[in-house]
Amino acid sequence: MWVYPPELTPSEGERLTEVVKDWAVVHGLAVRPPPTVIPSEADPSGILATAVPVTLFPSPFPDVCFNQAVAVQKTYNELYASISQNEDFLAQIVKDLGLFRSDYMVHQDANGSVPQVKQVEFNTIASSFGGLSTQTSLLHKLPTSESASRLAAGIRQAFIEYGPSFTAHEKCVLFLIQGGERNVFDQRHLEYELQKSQDPVIPVFRLPFSEILQHTSIADGAGRQLLYKPPQLPAHTFEVAVIYMRSGYGPSDYPNQSAWEARYHLERSAAIKCPTVLTQVAGTKKVQQVLATPETPSNPPILSRFLPGNSAEISELSSTFTNIYPLDETEAGMKARKIALDPELCKSYVLKPQREGGGNNVYRTAIPEFLKSAPEAHWKSYILMELITPPPVRNVILRNGKLEQGGVICELGIYGTCIWDQQAKTVLHNEQAGYLLRTKGDKSEEGGVAAGFGCMDSVAL
Repeated sequence: MWVYPPELTPSEGERLTEVVKDWAVVHGLAVRPPPTVIPSEADPSGILATAVPVTLFPSPFPDVCFNQAVAVQKTYNELYASISQNEDFLAQIVKDLGLFRSDYMVHQDANGSVPQVKQVEFNTIASSFGGLSTQTSLLHKLPTSESASRLAAGIRQAFIEYGPSFTAHEKCVLFLIQGGERNVFDQRHLEYELQKSQDPVIPVFRLPFSEILQHTSIADGAGRQLLYKPPQLPAHTFEVAVIYMRSGYGPSDYPNQSAWEARYHLERSAAIKCPTVLTQVAGTKKVQQVLATPETPSNPPILSRFLPGNSAEISELSSTFTNIYPLDETEAGMKARKIALDPELCKSYVLKPQREGGGNNVYRTAIPEFLKSAPEAHWKSYILMELITPPPVRNVILRNGKLEQGGVICELGIYGTCIWDQQAKTVLHNEQAGYLLRTKGDKSEEGGVAAGFGCMDSVAL
């Protein structure tokens, strides 16, 4: 009887560990080592690299679910571009260029029903691992993910759409990063893909979010061009055509008033922003909840508002939704509160805040106690999401040089690139841009690779 993945003898495990570790570092499937592996004082200059956590084998994934997720991505791009253009809608909910990633898990009922793909969340800022996903698919050989080149192609198209320089300075792309970034190699793959472009040539610079006001300024006049003086090239000034944000998505990026002023400084500039603050707000869990909350007399369908005349596409999108509820005083919200506070019913749900980056969710039986410890006025800032039930899958994970074998849960991400004119409300570019598969042990609740929970993987269709 054929078993997948194959059972490894100790010697086979040792050999594969050595091969995968070396291949990963040679091909840039790497991260800076976490402090638990190498203390920061032992590597103060950040010169060390280690293989990213990765599965030894690609994980089985239903091809019908994979194809469904790929097919619906451009519609998701269009939907979130439309939402980002509606300030009134976003203002009610929370009183450009988009590089997106829609995350899914396979859902299969206990009775063995046909597997379906269900959306976990939609990412509109710092949608990471596009670079490392390509390298992971090369490690596993099937199927190739072209996410690095396709995401770079989206940024390149935005660079072109920006048009000629208005200040006579050379144009550039600016990556806004976090200090001490461990996931630097993922970002570098996109940077290197951009630098392959010869027509046009695209200078790319990296700037910590905390240094925005120190090294950028806005040109005089109505054009509001963003100008950048690289600290390593003080005699040169570049006009920033595209800002690619790999920071600015969490509270730690805004420790003081200066950080908020820096974000405002970027928003009022003419540079194409990935994302704008409106697009970032569109990617919150609250928007996902409003789109996916089951329809009731007090909660009419909302997708047709943003995708008018696209009933077939709306049906395809809706099929990927799982039940998500608010925790406010609406009819749906009161129903959700009863579920969340019930010690039995809560076992099928996860409580999510409006946060990115992993490690922020509250699961199952921990939900009632968590809510009771929080002021009721704060509950409405959370959403309650029905847990997705994936089919059983096994694999072997290589993490920090050690093998972990057993049951795993896989989360599929489909990348998309979208450019739209905010004033004309027209979409200029809309493409699907490859995939990402992140996998975690089936006893782990969280799944973020950068947050230390999951690992990189590929799909075996």
